[in-house]
Amino acid sequence: MKKIIKRKTENITAETTKRTIEKAIKRTVINLFFLFLVFCFAACGGNGGSADTSLGENGSENSVSGSLAENESDGSVSSNDEANVGLSSEENDENRDSEKEGLENDEEAETENETNILVAYFSATNTTEGVAKTIAEIVGGDIYEIVPEDPYTDADLDYGDDSSRSTLEMNDSSSRPAISGSVENMEKYDIIFIGYPIWWGEAPRIVNTFMESYDFSGKTIVPFCTSGGSGIGSSAENLSALTDGATWLSGRRLSGNASSDTVAEWIDGLGLNIG
Repeated sequence: MKKIIKRKTENITAETTKRTIEKAIKRTVINLFFLFLVFCFAACGGNGGSADTSLGENGSENSVSGSLAENESDGSVSSNDEANVGLSSEENDENRDSEKEGLENDEEAETENETNILVAYFSATNTTEGVAKTIAEIVGGDIYEIVPEDPYTDADLDYGDDSSRSTLEMNDSSSRPAISGSVENMEKYDIIFIGYPIWWGEAPRIVNTFMESYDFSGKTIVPFCTSGGSGIGSSAENLSALTDGATWLSGRRLSGNASSDTVAEWIDGLGLNIG
């Protein structure tokens, strides 16, 4: 009887030990599996940014590689190419056609907005400048200021001083004060307004410098002046003698505070073909 009990006890002990071992093995396997998953997630996490970006933009890594390969020749990827990554070849072609059409439209708009009118002026005290800006606004023209290389001081403009710079220049018909800068693409202008103050009944000598600096052949020139009371006199006629092949229209004296309506009325009466 004792032997039977002993055997049963041994059997129970063995069964218990077996179950304990099986549980331990299962736990070990489960722990190893979780460690494997953690390792996999960690490995994927290191490349997650580039992988997600590639797939998110393109749907595959190959399309990114192809796009970069196409641009390796010049060492850069254009913004348009980046925007088109992930699209089909037909969609890319459509996008390129749309971009090309947009550029052409922009160029046409720029061409339409280009003006053939220039308003050039010399203004020592800003009086003529105000009138010039009004004219440019009315006709939709470009504006250019004749700036002396050596700016005039108040002492230079003292017409009561026989030794002042302006007096000496106006007493010397050959005087040609230097101009700082120049008009870009003068050839594109067909109509040129030229404005100046009246000094000693004439245009300042620096305006002569301007008129002798360009070819005005085939252009229409409209002179205007500002003064405290003197008219345009023979100043425009003397300037016209400095140009060849240009058409000169009758000029006008305008006061520094001339209204836009007054200026517009004068321009309308010139008979210019201003679109």
